[in-house]
Amino acid sequence: MNFVDKVKVMIISGDGGDGRLSFRHEKFIDRGGPDGGDGGDGGDVVVVASRNQNTLANFRYQKKVQAENGAPGDKKRMHGKSGEDLPVPLPVGTVITNDSGQVIADLTEDGQKVVIAKGGKGGFGNAHFTSSTRQAPRIAEKGEKGEEFTATLELKMIADVGLVGLPNAGKSTLLSVISNARPEIADYPFTTIIPNLGVVDVNATTSLLFADIPGLIGGAAEGRGLGDEFLRHVERTGVLLHLIDAYQEDVVAAYQTVQRELEVYKVNLAKRPQIVVLTKIEGLDTEMLSSITKQLKAALPSKAIVMAISAQAGLGITELLRKTAELVSRGQKKRKKEQEAQGVPVIHFEQPIEAWQVEKTGKGFLVTGGKIERFAKRTDFSNEDSVKRLRDIMKKTGILQELTRQGAEPGTVISIANQDSLKY
Repeated sequence: MNFVDKVKVMIISGDGGDGRLSFRHEKFIDRGGPDGGDGGDGGDVVVVASRNQNTLANFRYQKKVQAENGAPGDKKRMHGKSGEDLPVPLPVGTVITNDSGQVIADLTEDGQKVVIAKGGKGGFGNAHFTSSTRQAPRIAEKGEKGEEFTATLELKMIADVGLVGLPNAGKSTLLSVISNARPEIADYPFTTIIPNLGVVDVNATTSLLFADIPGLIGGAAEGRGLGDEFLRHVERTGVLLHLIDAYQEDVVAAYQTVQRELEVYKVNLAKRPQIVVLTKIEGLDTEMLSSITKQLKAALPSKAIVMAISAQAGLGITELLRKTAELVSRGQKKRKKEQEAQGVPVIHFEQPIEAWQVEKTGKGFLVTGGKIERFAKRTDFSNEDSVKRLRDIMKKTGILQELTRQGAEPGTVISIANQDSLKY
């Protein structure tokens, strides 16, 4: 299966079923009362985080995700069947944003479920409107439309440690030695073309998840090479291991090239805790290694950590993993303190659903408000009794009075919920 980590998909929840307008017509029963049933609710679209998923490749050609519609109500007060919810399995680490870039779901734990699109409510049948004063109502509501929007699914792997560096810095070799991952390894650049994950057992009680990111080159953050496509997978890592081939002609330039790309990425990744690791040291004597290390340290911040390893020979691996686990643990404790320091969450007061507004427009008046718009969407404008009910609601809520105050006259167009069929 191809690795795909960013796709756009149309998300559509189910429409609610229409209510039924019906009266009993049975032999020997005179003037049977209203018996129209309610419509069923539309199905929700529910995303489910799964460790069994590791790519968004299923959505490369599936550009629409749609839940089942609710069935309409029927005679004899029969309720329409509700649409089935649609579960959508996605890899852990998937972030879902809407058209405006707002995050609507961030899947960080296996089994996590989030409803990203609510199905529409089914409309009431005319049996629902029976009362002591209304014996034969000829009103049936339309079902509400489900939610519909274009979602961007973006996979950002959740790993404790990210391996970064120039192509052929030894990232894949290190991952294959310390974990059960088997990334492709060869003596040419860009052998890693997809991120690879591996679980590393540091000791009997500590395991870390490592992510091997395709090699970075100068200009990667602007789209050169492969790195820009996969830097998003470093965004969630707690610690970076910045690998540098000890046989590079200029180890300082190699460090600065990658560091520059980490800095100019949309999230400044250079600020992450980092260990600079010289690799492939098995062929170097002590004097040569000391000289390269001093040269590198001179160009780094004073508190920078520099270590040297050979994945092939197993040199320095244990100490590197111990130090990495220490930094990861320190970062986790820091984040926990920051979350606790945030204290009581800020409460945002939203406009109540009953609230409404009347605004004069070029062609009439626009009425907005959660509850009144919902009633308008459920109104069958081809049915006089349904329209009369909507007018009664507008009168009770004070909307008609406000329209009069603002100068509405008979025949003036009143627009509610994209409906222009209502006249004052």
